[in-house]
Amino acid sequence: MSYDEELKPEAENDTPLRAGLPAWTYGNAEMLELEYQRVLLPSWQIACHVSDVAAPGSYFTLQLMRDSILIVRDETGALRAFQNVCRHRASKLLEGEGRCKKRIICPYHGWNYRLDGRLAAVPSEASFPGLVKEDHGLRQVDLEVLHGFIFVRVAAADDPEGGPSVADIWGDFAKLLAPYDIPSMERLEESWEDIWEVNWKVAIDNNLENYHIPIGHPGYHRMLDNDLLGEANAHGVAYSISRMKDRPSSNWSERHYQALSGKALSHLSGERAKRWMFFSMPPNLGIDVYPDCVDFFQILPLGPKRSKVRTLVYGHADSRREMRALRYLNGRINGQVAAEDFQLCHRVQQGLGSHGYELGPLSEYETSVRHFHDLIHEAVPGSRLPEPPAPGELAKLDREHYQD
Repeated sequence: MSYDEELKPEAENDTPLRAGLPAWTYGNAEMLELEYQRVLLPSWQIACHVSDVAAPGSYFTLQLMRDSILIVRDETGALRAFQNVCRHRASKLLEGEGRCKKRIICPYHGWNYRLDGRLAAVPSEASFPGLVKEDHGLRQVDLEVLHGFIFVRVAAADDPEGGPSVADIWGDFAKLLAPYDIPSMERLEESWEDIWEVNWKVAIDNNLENYHIPIGHPGYHRMLDNDLLGEANAHGVAYSISRMKDRPSSNWSERHYQALSGKALSHLSGERAKRWMFFSMPPNLGIDVYPDCVDFFQILPLGPKRSKVRTLVYGHADSRREMRALRYLNGRINGQVAAEDFQLCHRVQQGLGSHGYELGPLSEYETSVRHFHDLIHEAVPGSRLPEPPAPGELAKLDREHYQD
């Protein structure tokens, strides 16, 4: 099959999809601030896996631009999420991940909180006349678990119901995760983070389409029959399924993965031994399901043209030599893919600064990109402006829109 035949959409409509976000939105500080308020804070953000906070007192922190979120398992075994901020003078309470004993203690003045968030003790409490400790517990953050992954939400949506749950957002697509028993998995390696000098939406756009795989990811093209179109639900969750080719790849890592998978994955039923699934969840999450492991990656903005890509990998306990080798090869293959995405996104960020550039038409294979752009347009009305607005104009449009 030729490259052109592979890329021919099945849709009968030959009209190119309309362009989305103007180039200026990929590097404007005021735009990013509104995206943070209107898109990221009301969205569900993945934090970690239940195994990362398995024992009472274990905790995990997630930094979302200005907001730090603390996930902790309390003494009853319940999972809780709080703003990672002391109620006294706003000091950050905990860093990274780890385990505290029975209290969360502020490193500034020693205010300490029970694992359920209640304020337990205040040094020199008599110097705070009228202090009611019950009024100064840690502020809770919404938390939900889906197939072992812990999601948090800083600010509920404007919807009186607070917006859809994670389960509602995934809908029937969550059933595709069920056979892998993700809740019983454990972390396979330390979390991996990388800084990309690109606007976060550049990286998201890249993740939302498979159109670039045959050219941008030759390894995937050699090794897998890739579904370039995929499927999406009404909430924007999308997935595609790629299947391992029977023909051995010319690349050493890919060829050995193909050969070894039959031995290491003989316990898997049906097509799961040969199936790689790729999921995306708005606005900034990807989950990759391989037969040997599962990972999630999250794209977090750090500035108008700076982002953090955060990845964690999980799998079932399996000390067999074949499985260790298979996971090593998976890491080599997907490490190369990540490096390719890094280069592709930096090329795009550079090109967006070209004088007079306007986004071209989108393919049927880039429908999820259009849906993501629609999400941004709806949340930030000023993003529809064809030219960069004057300072303060975006905020003005935002106030007018949300006051109506």
